[in-house]
Amino acid sequence: MNTDQPLALLGGLTPSQFMKRHWQKKPLLVRNAIPGFVPCVGRADLVALAGEEGVESRLIVDSPKGWKMKHSPLPKRSLPPLSQKKWTFLVQGVDLHHDGVHALMQQFRFVPDARLDDVMISYATDGGGVGPHFDSYDVFLLQAHGQRRWRIGRNKDLSLQPGVPLKILRNFEAEEEFVLNPGDMLYLPPKYAHDGVAEGECMTWSMGFRAPRAGELARELLLGLADESFEGVGDDLYRDPQQAAVSSPAAIPTALAGFARQVVEKALENPQLLDSLLGEYLSEPKAHVWFDSTQAESDLSEGVQLDRRTKMMYDAKHIFINGESFKVGGRDAIVLRQLADDRGISAQKYKILSADAKEALQDWASAGWLRAC
Repeated sequence: MNTDQPLALLGGLTPSQFMKRHWQKKPLLVRNAIPGFVPCVGRADLVALAGEEGVESRLIVDSPKGWKMKHSPLPKRSLPPLSQKKWTFLVQGVDLHHDGVHALMQQFRFVPDARLDDVMISYATDGGGVGPHFDSYDVFLLQAHGQRRWRIGRNKDLSLQPGVPLKILRNFEAEEEFVLNPGDMLYLPPKYAHDGVAEGECMTWSMGFRAPRAGELARELLLGLADESFEGVGDDLYRDPQQAAVSSPAAIPTALAGFARQVVEKALENPQLLDSLLGEYLSEPKAHVWFDSTQAESDLSEGVQLDRRTKMMYDAKHIFINGESFKVGGRDAIVLRQLADDRGISAQKYKILSADAKEALQDWASAGWLRAC
């Protein structure tokens, strides 16, 4: 992607300008971000998805008795009648199930893939919404059908209403208000309070971005380290030939605590191991994602295309795909990085790969991670 090319998607800003001026800083309202936008997923498609096992969805109803929420699966019979006001249902990860939604998500790849999460689609009847709230991540809100009124504000008070099944702000104060029409889009940085209410029947697409928490990232990396065999650490036993007799036997020896710190520090000395574990974590598909494997060998000589569910990334020395890492270099690294960036390579590029790289692609094809063009 040319990051210096002005985009209608960003209101005429280039991706570079948007990231510098707005990303994680301030909202951006774009009228007609996608001119003539016609959603490739309709209400019936969304209802069918919400009823499937393994698809994350929620039904939210704003009733006279208060907010009610129900989790997936949501068969059609469990949804209120369309004539009833103030209800909405949301379906996560629609890009994993529909090529058209996945294709639209590619327009947002001026943000690193490591930050892209998924596309959530919400359908609402008149007055439907999820209440004033904030997200801990960046989000693009694209109006797909009908109208939705958004009120947004930089709330300092992020306390939540007690006794409610949703994370609804206790004291929401709106600073700006917009009505979005089909093709309009609103970008909001993390923790920017917002409240979207449907004006008539409406559908909104939300492009969300993951932001790993420090504790979560540390846990995953340390678990990965624990699973590895540390040749550099070795199997040395703790020795204490100078240990004196003690009158307080329950106290942990200072020397033993120091030995433990040395072991951990030695394990962390290998930066490539940490890089590999990070890439495996970031490229790991979500738990409910599965692939259609096959035993038949594929003819990949005409080019290769990644499956829409596949996550593929890279760093200076590795290729990562669906939670696995491979150390590569030279021509193979160049071609496989192009595969990750473009989500496909031509027959000409495939031809120049080494035998080992072609064998890896064949294995990935058998696993359902990619297919022949």
